[in-house]
Amino acid sequence: MKICIVTHTVQKGDGQGRVNYEVAQEAIRRGYHLTLLASHVALELQKNPQVNWIPISIKGWPTEFIRNLIFSSKSTKWLQKHRSEIDIVKVNGAITNAPGSVNAVHFVHNSWMKFTSSKNQPKSQNFVYNLYQWLYTTLNARWEKQAFRKAQIVVAVSDKVAQDLLEIGVPPESIEVILNGVNLQEFSPGVSDRQKWQLPESVPLALFAGDIRLSRKNLDTVLQALVKVPELHLAVAGNTEGSPYLQLTKSLGLSQRVHFLGQRSDVPELMKAVDFLVFPSRYEPFGLVVIEAMASGLPVITATSTGAADLVTPESGIVLSDSDDPEALTQAMQLLTSDRTLRQQMGKAARLVAEQHSWTNMAQTYLDLFEELINHEKYSSHPHLSPSSGSITLPFGTPSPN
Repeated sequence: MKICIVTHTVQKGDGQGRVNYEVAQEAIRRGYHLTLLASHVALELQKNPQVNWIPISIKGWPTEFIRNLIFSSKSTKWLQKHRSEIDIVKVNGAITNAPGSVNAVHFVHNSWMKFTSSKNQPKSQNFVYNLYQWLYTTLNARWEKQAFRKAQIVVAVSDKVAQDLLEIGVPPESIEVILNGVNLQEFSPGVSDRQKWQLPESVPLALFAGDIRLSRKNLDTVLQALVKVPELHLAVAGNTEGSPYLQLTKSLGLSQRVHFLGQRSDVPELMKAVDFLVFPSRYEPFGLVVIEAMASGLPVITATSTGAADLVTPESGIVLSDSDDPEALTQAMQLLTSDRTLRQQMGKAARLVAEQHSWTNMAQTYLDLFEELINHEKYSSHPHLSPSSGSITLPFGTPSPN
């Protein structure tokens, strides 16, 4: 089988990039030839003889919006020329104008647009920035609908995303849910010395990890709730450049209890130094940090607006019905802060849940899906080759015609 993956990044350290990296590795393990239309590819994949990397350069272009347009144009031209040489094309959202056999959906801009218009969300005072964000979201929402209509199967990375897809008219028989995974060796229970990050010892310590330049991640509500949990300290992992939350922390009188650590590459070790994760994102299609924390044996506080919340059982964490409810968040943080035994019990339960969702399991599910599609097309094109059962069943449950 010849597989083509179209994405900006195929490497670890990036959410969507990590998913594609694991799918690529599984394709290699099964002996398939892989073409990567991408701007950045992990070195070990570049060197693999089964991989053909087609670099899509977008360097030097201003704004993500323009870079995405350039990437889409270049990848579309290549696919139009070479599509007949490829069996399966895996695309990601509206990344290209060319149709994909499988479109993996990591974000639904239409849902985010609806959320921001229905909630009184914090906005920048910069008119040009707000206009840019509105235009970016509106056009992406339109392009995504077009891209999803072109795909044979649309893969949602969570049940939440599947529901978002149904709401914009994607047929249910076209949707397959494949949850993102986690590295169970990299993220595992253990203990780290807090002094490595100059974090205080012998106090309850929560972790918030994400892009703290965005209101979507909801650090503002976490800080408001933290005011009422005086025993708790908070470690914040995320790029502080341009973030409004350092000033908010100061204005709330939390400077002694909130520890900004900047962008981190050592999050697996950091998770071994804290007591629980707090991540009530306002809109999160999945949220890798949630399953990473669970794999690390940490209880999780999150919200239903986070896709990975479906993994959080009452035994392993707390799921808020409203991400913007500071009182409910305060109660959840107080509960975990005050009860060490409960934290330990929840952490053990969280690890057991995470063990069912390794990257390997996820990647195998994608490749099984690709093989099902190829077999379906083969038997449809050659009726005399149909299996003895008389039909095959695609992953989304639609039997093929005889």
